[in-house]
Amino acid sequence: MYHGGSLISRIHKLTNRKINSLLKEEKIDAFNNAQGTIIYALWDKDALSITEISNITCLAMSSLTTMLERMRQKGLIEMKSDPKDGRSTLVSLSTKGREVSSSFEKITDEMFESYYHGFSEEEVVLFEGMLERVLKNLEDRR
Repeated sequence: MYHGGSLISRIHKLTNRKINSLLKEEKIDAFNNAQGTIIYALWDKDALSITEISNITCLAMSSLTTMLERMRQKGLIEMKSDPKDGRSTLVSLSTKGREVSSSFEKITDEMFESYYHGFSEEEVVLFEGMLERVLKNLEDRR
């Protein structure tokens, strides 16, 4: 019997707990873990559409639009119409969002260290390649 789904679920839950704990330790209250995934998606991008953010984060559009509005109100992101497609909204990190994201980078580094403690570089590459295949399989069968 395979236990991959159960293991991934447990990893997800433990990751959320750990990140929330680290956010608290770092006294970061500008965003929560779910909003952190949005910040992470926007980290090295000029702007993304709401649909692109939904695809990257796997957040439902209804949840995502509510989170984006809260983040906009806190000054973490900026939203504007896409000049190429007026029906689409582009989202980017604000100056404040970029400042906060640098604090989040420390937490991300700590999480990577927790995940891959004792792994060789080859093992990390192999493991992440397998996870990408699982993700693609799930996306292809939606």
